[in-house]
Amino acid sequence: MADRRPNFLIIMSDEHAPQVSSPYGHPFIHTPAMQRLADHGTVFENAYCNSPLCVPSRASFMTGKHLYRIGVWDNGVPLASDEPTWAHRLNALGYDTALAGKMHFVGLDQRHGLQERLVEDVHGSGRMRGPSWDDGVKDGGAAMWKRIEEAGPGDSTYQQYDDEVVARSVEYIQSEARAKRPWALCASIITPHFPLIVRQPYFDRYFPEYADLPNIPPGHLAELHPAHQRLRTHFSTRDYTDEQIARARATYYGLISFCDDKIGALLDAVNTSGQAEDTVIIYVADHGEMHGEHGMWWKCTFFEQSARIPTIISWPGHYRSGQRVSGVVSLLDVVRTVVDLAGGTGDDLYGLDGDSMVPLLEGHTEGWKDLAIAEYEGHGTVTPARMVRRGRYKLNYYHGEPSELYDLAKDPGEFENLADRPEYARVQDELTAIALENWNPSDIDRRVRESQRNRRVLARGDVMPRTLPWGNGKE
Repeated sequence: MADRRPNFLIIMSDEHAPQVSSPYGHPFIHTPAMQRLADHGTVFENAYCNSPLCVPSRASFMTGKHLYRIGVWDNGVPLASDEPTWAHRLNALGYDTALAGKMHFVGLDQRHGLQERLVEDVHGSGRMRGPSWDDGVKDGGAAMWKRIEEAGPGDSTYQQYDDEVVARSVEYIQSEARAKRPWALCASIITPHFPLIVRQPYFDRYFPEYADLPNIPPGHLAELHPAHQRLRTHFSTRDYTDEQIARARATYYGLISFCDDKIGALLDAVNTSGQAEDTVIIYVADHGEMHGEHGMWWKCTFFEQSARIPTIISWPGHYRSGQRVSGVVSLLDVVRTVVDLAGGTGDDLYGLDGDSMVPLLEGHTEGWKDLAIAEYEGHGTVTPARMVRRGRYKLNYYHGEPSELYDLAKDPGEFENLADRPEYARVQDELTAIALENWNPSDIDRRVRESQRNRRVLARGDVMPRTLPWGNGKE
């Protein structure tokens, strides 16, 4: 390739808790493709999304900005078309940019700077709807409850969608056109996102032999913070039997192995196309999945299973293989790193909130900020919340409610809340100050509620056309 700037293959899965994979130490989960990428790259052990919900997390990832700056609060908010994304920035640097799969853009703008869309979004253009904090949190009822009850073997639209996403991505990678200019492809795989249904061979890999139960100490559920209790109510995640929980977890494990096979096909495409030494490969997720831990399912919380994500970066021949970085990073830093490696300077980097991880990839960890910030203003709550992870400590700030503080070095399971203990006052004060910097919770609350009310009006009177979801037209 005449232009020696690297290509980028960004593989983004949906709802993958990093703990459930071999590079992050799981004792029996089978993820050989992820492990292959880790063996030839750098594993970031403490990486976070910037919001534990699909649309906000992906909007933050595309723009490289915190949510309070772009106002994408929940799954019904469109990203403004005048917000520059990493695709715009790479286009300006002479890259071909493409997306295959989900990015959960809401509204008619389904590109946001991407030159090609190889597979339309599985959700179509979505709807500009959202929660109503004014109405409080209500029980999700049978529809939510059945997500666990129905877990097990079978095929699903999401698995079929991922088949096509990977097939189109492989065609793109292996096209002769890729030799003309540097390229950046985001292959967005929707598994292991629920529904918890997976093809029989993947289900059989884990059920019944590896159908385990979450670690929930006696009395823990009764002590959960009100924010977590609200989410349990919203998702109706109560009164499941041990058999249902174990079966659902085994299905989730099978979906991760299915996803891993898709990752493997993408890695093989890069290798067989002869572009391995010219391509930076990045694996991330938009957020994690609680999979029953702390009595919770899905995401939307700041617990490690939900807010932490897998992040592995590989560029053979340029960075040392098999590295592990313990410093705290986030998706904002991934975006800055991509633009940095693409040769961005000046206006190319303007407005980005992250820091380049290139020094970490080069083995230089001294001076790293060791910091990640996330926020949540979606469904299942009635108040803005912000997470700050710095070093060994994590603070969860809830507007108008008590905070949570965890020492993840001593308490990786997050079972002992240290907030308001005198011996941790300095740490709590410092992290609270970081949480509130440039982030006024009263103003955020006002903006969120205003957005929700505006969208209620739009939902009643909207006449704009809407693209249908992928496949058979079902949501």
